[in-house]
Amino acid sequence: MGCVVRRGSLLPAASPGRPASRLPPACLPPASRLLPPACLRRLPPPPSPRQPMAGPCSALLQGEAATFTAALRTLVNNPQFSDVTFVVGREQQKVFAHRCVLACRCQAFRGMLSQGPVGSEDSPSSIPPQGPFILGNVQPEVFLAVIEFLYTNSVTLNSHIVLEVLTSSVEYGLQDLCKLCVKFIKDTLTVEQVCEALQAAVTYGQADLQQHCLAFIEGCTAAVVRTPGFHELSDRVLARVLRSDHLAVDELDLVQAVREWAHVSSAVLERPVPEVAALPVRELRLPLLAPSELVTLESHNQRDLLIPAESIAAAWRSHALRKGSGVPSHLCRPRRGTRPRDHHRHLDPHAK
Repeated sequence: MGCVVRRGSLLPAASPGRPASRLPPACLPPASRLLPPACLRRLPPPPSPRQPMAGPCSALLQGEAATFTAALRTLVNNPQFSDVTFVVGREQQKVFAHRCVLACRCQAFRGMLSQGPVGSEDSPSSIPPQGPFILGNVQPEVFLAVIEFLYTNSVTLNSHIVLEVLTSSVEYGLQDLCKLCVKFIKDTLTVEQVCEALQAAVTYGQADLQQHCLAFIEGCTAAVVRTPGFHELSDRVLARVLRSDHLAVDELDLVQAVREWAHVSSAVLERPVPEVAALPVRELRLPLLAPSELVTLESHNQRDLLIPAESIAAAWRSHALRKGSGVPSHLCRPRRGTRPRDHHRHLDPHAK
């Protein structure tokens, strides 16, 4: 008996005189044969190749910096867990520190702490010295400021120690500490301190600080030349100041200030006045002085020979010739604070 496929059912072929009946389940054909092609269910697409898994993500996350700094600050000069000691200043004050912190933050301390004992045959790293290390030429407050910076990357400064901290920062090669000192000096500069700051700036090659100090001096020259710091300037630094066209002081007052400086330097260095003053005196603009002022200057000069005779002669010659002939042009140029004199118009190279 054949099978006839009808929509919705499978029925055996009807025999003549016999109704059709359902087939048992075992006789059913596969389901794919029961539906016309248009009704076939669309199969899902084949799976795509597996994408490679991304690597693990990573990131550097910063915690609260203030909390970390505060924790390290508690270790500054703390004898607990300390493994190295310094004896500092004339007071021989003990300062406690931690070798690992100093060594990782400062190359100079690393070299100091890694040297083996004198006469030891062991490698420098095998027997590190325990100290105490004697630092007699630095104030305890200054050294503690350096230690504070090494531990916390910050420093507590005041006007009494900042220049010495600047000195230590240069000696220890701590550029960031040096920048902090320079910023503090510039922000708090005073008439009393500016000459000392300028001297330090020149000594340690801080060009930006030099320019800042010179601009400050130019703004209040008359007050600056009366300070003790002015008398302590080196001849090279004083000459640098005297080259400025913007000093707010008259030339006659400047000559007197240089004379006082020369006598102080002569006493300190135990050298003759003309010798210590040779470099700065070259920058005095004597042609700016009136004839009567030159007469007084010659009289004073007989006592200490501060100014070479040829310099005074050149100033007189400029008066006689009514021009700055034979004198460097910058010595005939009035400064910002120069009081006008009648003869100045003859010193102007553009005057007719």
